[in-house]
Amino acid sequence: MSTTESPSQFDHLETLPTAQLLAGINQLDQTVPQAVARALPQLEALVEATVARLGAGGRLFYIGAGTSGRLGILDASECPPTFGVPHGLVVGLIAGGDTAIRRAVENAEDDAEQAWRDLQAHDINERDIVVGIAASGRTPYVIGGLQQARAHGLATGCVVCNAGSAVAAAAEFPVEVVTGPEFVTGSTRMKAGTAQKLVLNILTTATMIRLGRVKGNKMVDMQLSNAKLVDRGQRMLMDELGINQEKAAELLELHGSVRAALAAHHGH
Repeated sequence: MSTTESPSQFDHLETLPTAQLLAGINQLDQTVPQAVARALPQLEALVEATVARLGAGGRLFYIGAGTSGRLGILDASECPPTFGVPHGLVVGLIAGGDTAIRRAVENAEDDAEQAWRDLQAHDINERDIVVGIAASGRTPYVIGGLQQARAHGLATGCVVCNAGSAVAAAAEFPVEVVTGPEFVTGSTRMKAGTAQKLVLNILTTATMIRLGRVKGNKMVDMQLSNAKLVDRGQRMLMDELGINQEKAAELLELHGSVRAALAAHHGH
């Protein structure tokens, strides 16, 4: 049953004042974290599989179409600056190619063969893991990609927002976050998209913590790519080492990352 496409519990939306529209949207949004919570056992299995693959030198690939594809690209793009990992470690692929990030590409999601071709362009191999993202759970691009990946011996997972979907059936480690009807019927960029974002946040954050990319509760491997992040890095060193900002700035400048600065300091 595709509950993401079911009729909204709200109607005559065009007649509602702004305050009621906002209250209705917010009311439904509050159900999303609970839906994610119910899927945590499934998500735990996917995280463990991802940690095993990345820990053994593999990579994480996301495949999706439309909003789902864009969310995978967003999550992948945030891993290097947050955790200091190489850009190719987590890769987001979208049906229709990078053009589709900004502008919908007609019928791109209906090609069941294209995802595997896209993955092959990255020299995909059995050490990698492929996670399909599809709110409906029936996107041919994602189903085909997962089936091919699994047939070639890769680990596979998915994030879907309907129960019992074809995408989940194609994945070894499915995560089913059943979000139900949207405020605007079928507009899965809303609750379903929020659920997918939460799941991807959890997946990569927990994976990177398990892989040693966080120390205590701090992003010690983050890229110091702007003044705000340099300041944050200095404050981490100040907290950890009990030093003033001037000394922290000197250490960070010398060693290039919080982790390297801590290691050098503790080595003395």
